Amino acid sequence: MANTLYYGDNLQVMREHIASESVDLVYLDPPFNSNQDYNVLFAERDGTKSQAQIKAFGDTWRWDAGAARTYQDVVEQGGAVSDVMRAFRTFLGDSDMLAYLAMMAPRFVELRRVLKHSGSIYLHCDPTASHYLKILMDAVFMPQNFRNEIIWKRKAGRGETQNAAIRFGVTTDILLFYGRSRAGALHRQYRPSNPSYISSKFIYTDEAGRRYRLDNITSPKYRPNLIYEYKGIKPPPNGWAVSPKRMAEMDSEGRVYIPSDPSKRIQRKRFLDELPGETVDNLWDDIPPINSQAQERLGYPTQKPEQLLERIITASSNEGDVVLDPFCGCGTAIAVAERLKRRWIGIDITHLAITLIKH
Repeated sequence: MANTLYYGDNLQVMREHIASESVDLVYLDPPFNSNQDYNVLFAERDGTKSQAQIKAFGDTWRWDAGAARTYQDVVEQGGAVSDVMRAFRTFLGDSDMLAYLAMMAPRFVELRRVLKHSGSIYLHCDPTASHYLKILMDAVFMPQNFRNEIIWKRKAGRGETQNAAIRFGVTTDILLFYGRSRAGALHRQYRPSNPSYISSKFIYTDEAGRRYRLDNITSPKYRPNLIYEYKGIKPPPNGWAVSPKRMAEMDSEGRVYIPSDPSKRIQRKRFLDELPGETVDNLWDDIPPINSQAQERLGYPTQKPEQLLERIITASSNEGDVVLDPFCGCGTAIAVAERLKRRWIGIDITHLAITLIKH
C-alpha cells in the first residue's frame, strides 16, 4: 500500500504488508554499526529546544543468542546468501560485525522480493561495513546488477581528532547502487558547470550574442559514405560525423564554423545556453550536509539533505512510481518523494521517528 507510514520492524512489515515486485525504488540508510548512541533534541510546540535529550536509537549490535538465531535462520535458507554468511563467520567469528550482517541479510532478501524487475536500490553506508555490505548485496542482487559505488562528500575536511595520528580524516559516505535486473533505466543527472570551464572554453560569440565553443565534427571511425567536400573544405581521413544533408541543416542553423582557410577543418558550434551542465558521475561533492541553520534541519542525528534524495529519486524513478525507505528515520526520502509526485512507503522501528514524520 503506497503513501503509508509503518511503525515496526521493517522485516516483519515487508513480509506482511508489501507485495512482491510492487516497489520501483528503494533507498535505505540503516544504522552503520558505528557503536554510537545518538541523542536527539526535539523542539517544543512553540519551536524552542527541549532541554530533555531523548535517546532515539542505539546504533550498536552485539553477538548474542538472538543474533545467533538470526544468523542460523539465514544460513538455513541456502543459496548464495547462506554461502556468504558462512564465509563471514569463518573470517569474522562470532563478532558484533557478524551480528550486524546477520540483521541486514534477510532484509536485503525481502527488499529484492518487493522490487520490480526494473527497480533500483541505493544502500547508504559508511566505510565501517561498506565492504562487507557490498559482498552481501552481490549475493542477493547478483554482481552483474551492481551499477555504481557512489561517493558522497558529506563534510569538509577539518581534521580528525580521533585516530588522527594513524589515519586520514573520513569525510565521505558510500552509496551502493544496484538494479533488480538489467532492465532498469537511469535518468541522466546534471549539475552546474564549473565557472572556470565555461570561461576557458566558451570564448566565442556569434552575431546574436550567443556564447559558444568549437567542437570536433570528425567521424571517430572510417566512414566512406561520409567522405565529402563541403563549401570547398576537404573531408578528414575518416570522414565527417554527419551526412551532407545534416551538415547543410546545421550550417543553416548557425551551428557550423566554416574556416576562411580551406586547409583548416569545419567545426561544430556548441552554445552555452544549450549546455545542460556537467554530467553527474559517481563522485558527489556538490551536495553539502545540513548545517546548523538549515531550514530543513529537524535535529535528527543522521538526517540527510533533501538535495541528496532528490538526485536519487529523480535519477531512478518516474512520477507515480513507488519509493520505499525501510529505515525512514525523520522522513527525508518520504518528503522528497511526496514533493516529486512519487508514491511512498516508510518504515521505522522508533516511535520518535514516526512521530517526527507525522508532525
